[in-house]
Order: sequence, then C-alpha cells, then structure tokens
Amino acid sequence: MTMSVAKANSQATRTNAATGDARIKSLIALIDVLTALVAEENAELAKGLPASRLKQVDEKNRLAEIFERTVAECAAGTSTLNVRDRILREQLLERILKLRAAMDENLVRLRAAIEASNRRIEAVMQAIREQIAAVSPYGASGRVAARAVSSGTSRSA
Repeated sequence: MTMSVAKANSQATRTNAATGDARIKSLIALIDVLTALVAEENAELAKGLPASRLKQVDEKNRLAEIFERTVAECAAGTSTLNVRDRILREQLLERILKLRAAMDENLVRLRAAIEASNRRIEAVMQAIREQIAAVSPYGASGRVAARAVSSGTSRSA
C-alpha cells in the first residue's frame, strides 16, 4: 500500500513538473512573439514613422497585458512558475532580458516619435497663427490694425 502512495506522489510530481514546463514554454513563446513585435515596431520608428501609424500597437498591448498578468499573478503568489529544468530556466531568463532590452529601446523611440509629432504640430500651429495674423483686421492688442494704404494721384485722367 505504501508503494502505491509513493508511486502516486511520484506521478503527481511528474505531472506537475510537466504542466509547469508547459506553462514556461508557453510563456517563452509569448515573450518571443512580443519581442518580435516590439523589434518590428522599433524598426518602423527608426525609419521615422509616426507612432500613431504603427500597426503593431494593438497586438503588442494585448500580449503585454497577458505577460503583465502572468507576472502579477506570480508576484501575488496566486500562481507560480517552478522551473526545475535548468536549461528552460536559462531560456526564460534570456528571453526576459531580450524583451527588456527591446522595450527599453521602444520607450526611447516612442518618446522621440512623440517629440517629433509635437514639433510638427507646433510648426503647423505657427503657420496657422501667421496666416491668421496676415489676414486679420485686428492687431495683437485687439484693436483694428492700421493697414498701409497705397494712394497715388494720376494726372492723366
């Protein structure tokens, strides 16, 4: 009887390890896809494309939310990622570091894209202000601006 309990415990341990390994492999796959999306977005940002035109944003946000939820569950203790396999643990750590590097670059590139967009918006607004000022009958004080009027006399009438 003790033998069957030990055997059942051993089988449960193997099943838990296999389930844990499957979760880790799934998490690694998620990180790989997320890293690839971020790298693709970084390449487009490097070309000068505005952040608002990037096609990866929705999918990146969806995958990042799943990843953040997994990390939050582990931090809260509601879920654990026991990685007994050293190679799998190293793969997970390597992927997390690659994702972090890609996300750091992404943050820098997104900030640059936002600054460039702000500069473009300010240039357009300045052009609009100048155009309005050129056709407005009012000066900066709010009073009717004196316009230079050309007047001449013609003696050959």
